Parts: sequence; structure tokens; C-alpha cells
Amino acid sequence: MTAADLAPQELRILVAVADEGGFSAAAARLGATQSAVSHAVRGIERKLGVVLFERGRFGARPTPAGERAAAHARRVLGMLRAMAADVRGADTGEVRGALRIAAFRSAALHLLPPALERLAALHPGIEVSVTVVRELGAGVSGEVAAGRADLGIATLSGPPPARLVGATLLQEPYSLVHPAGHPDPRALPLVDWAENCGSYTRDWWAAQDWIPAATVRAEDDGAVLAMVAGGLGMAIMPALSLTAPPPAVEITGLGPGRPHRSVGYVTTPELASTAAVRALIRTLRSLAQPSLERTKDQLRAV
Repeated sequence: MTAADLAPQELRILVAVADEGGFSAAAARLGATQSAVSHAVRGIERKLGVVLFERGRFGARPTPAGERAAAHARRVLGMLRAMAADVRGADTGEVRGALRIAAFRSAALHLLPPALERLAALHPGIEVSVTVVRELGAGVSGEVAAGRADLGIATLSGPPPARLVGATLLQEPYSLVHPAGHPDPRALPLVDWAENCGSYTRDWWAAQDWIPAATVRAEDDGAVLAMVAGGLGMAIMPALSLTAPPPAVEITGLGPGRPHRSVGYVTTPELASTAAVRALIRTLRSLAQPSLERTKDQLRAV
């Protein structure tokens, strides 16, 4: 028996144990007994020829091989769901099925809603779920690579990560954000959040001797805006984060050399050809640039 003999139910068990961190919790999720789950995992390990989980008082922790196996399992199960949906719509042309989306916060708040509204009008058979993911570490792309999302709206600093495909949807410029009416906003303390500075801004940021080290750290861009509105400092933020700025803040341009952040979609090569993912990509492409232009117009009017 080899990995080619793994059945979909075995893949579901593998994913459940990896997600839940133990055989008992996985059994409860699957409506099975703990002994049945434990027996199935031993069988999967024999077929793959590797140990997938470390067992102990803490439960069942995936080994590096187990993490990779679980990612493959999620992606295979996702393709099986996509296959069923595509086959059912082959004769009628109807696009249907579940579509799991991961997105960073400002994209989920300002880019996705109009896209999902149009997608629902065009393809009511698509069932969408959205997870907001912090762009730290593996971030949104990591959710897609691990099989936990079918498509991600991510910040891109180059080609998509290995084993993924994607493209840029928009380039959003950065601006200086500060309390309205302040006479010298560049002299204020810097308010920042962990997701903000990536490779797309690092070189520009390092060349600006007027930017101090952050003295106020916030959880996300929404908290940064609230702190700036409260007079606690200034911030340097991308356009999507400034879609609906509070009235107590003012936005100032950073000049022609200002940095830009690339926002795009990522998915897996196998899901890129499925009807539901293609429909979402078309919708995102049709709305992304007009959405950014509206945001720029709003900022110019502030």
C-alpha cells in the first residue's frame, strides 16, 4: 500500500487531527471514535512511510512531514469539492460551489465587499466564506499554500510564493496621515503596526531621515487611524487603509517618490482553472482599479 491508495476519508482524518491537535478532538469533529481515528492515522503513516504526528500529553502535534501532508490533503480535498461543483455545472454553465477566501484586513473591508456583491449577483450558486489573516509570517499566501483557502487577497513584493500562482490587482500609494490642522506633522511621534512595513516600503523608509522609530504600536491599521485621530502621532499608510478616514485626520502626499504597495490574488495552480475561482478573479480585476481610483479621489477631497 502506498500514498496513491489514500482514500478521501483518510485525508479528512489527517486534516482533522492536524487542525484540532489531538485524536479526541478530531474524532468529535468527524463523528467517529478516538480509536478509529488513531487507527486510521497509523494506517496513513504506514502508507506514506513517515511519522506524521508527535503523540504526548499535549495531544498530537504535526511533525514537519505532517504539516506538509496536511497541506497536500487540504488541497486534494479542495480539488474534489471543486470537481463536484464544476461537473454539476458543466451542462448548464452555472458556476457553483464553496469558495474559501483569505484576505488581509483592509482588503477584506474595502476591496472584497463590492466584489462579493457582484459575484453573488452573477453567480448565486457560489457559497463564499472569508477569513481575515494578518500579513505576518506566511500570511495570506500561507493560508492558500496550506490548503485552508482557495484564493487569497495578499500583499505581493514579487512573484507569488512557490507552489502558488497569482497576479497584481492594484498598486496603492502611501500617504502621510496626521491630526487635522497640525502645523508640523512630520515632527510628531510615529504610530505604526506590525504588518505595515514590507519589502515594498523598506528601502524608501530607510532613506527618510525624518521618520522616527515607532513609539506607538497598534494592533492594526484601524487602530492606527484612531490613535492618529486622537492626536497621538502621525502614520504612513497605504490607500486601502484610508478608504474611510476619520474626520479628525488629514492626509498629505509623500511626493513623486512615495512608496506603493502591490495588492494581488494568489491561488494554487490546480484551483486557478476552476469555474468559481476564475469567476472571482474576473470580478476582482473588474473592480480593483476603479475601487482604488475612488479611494484616491476621496483622499484628494479630504
